Amino acid sequence: MMFPFARNVLRSLEIRSFQQMMARQSHQKHPPDFHDKYGDTILASGATFCFVAWVFVITQIGLEWNLSPVGRVTPKEWREK
Repeated sequence: MMFPFARNVLRSLEIRSFQQMMARQSHQKHPPDFHDKYGDTILASGATFCFVAWVFVITQIGLEWNLSPVGRVTPKEWREK
């Protein structure tokens, strides 16, 4: 008995789904915000900074990268005792 009444009440309410609201908002013109203006620039500068920082780390701080000793190490003479 209450089910049809509740269904009619819910139908009469103006409840929009999230998809309906986003569809309506996407048709409106909005002024560019901070991310629209500067987002690509900040992303590019951050990527450049990270790249330069890693280049510095790899080349300048003197880490031993455990490279192959082939050609640099000569074997010693073997001696019998």
